[in-house]
Amino acid sequence: MKVLVMMLVASIGLVAANLSNAQEALAKSSGCLNCHAVDTKKMGPAFKDIAAKYKGKADAEATLVAKIGGAKEHPAVKASPDDVKSLVKWVLSL
Repeated sequence: MKVLVMMLVASIGLVAANLSNAQEALAKSSGCLNCHAVDTKKMGPAFKDIAAKYKGKADAEATLVAKIGGAKEHPAVKASPDDVKSLVKWVLSL
């Protein structure tokens, strides 16, 4: 039984890691990583710093999607609106 539980936990970890890698690849292909990095500030803030700033705010996702998608407070992006939402969710999960 312990082996089964350990295998389940390991599988969940691998799935989570693959999803994170997919989101980081999407950020790269969308040009986000030209100005941002996950852990360190570049031209723009680190994604982890953004997540910390918006942690606990109910409107965080909508606010960031509007800022990024509207290209008013953020340079225009190559990502589709659905990809922007997905990337924002990923950033907020960091």
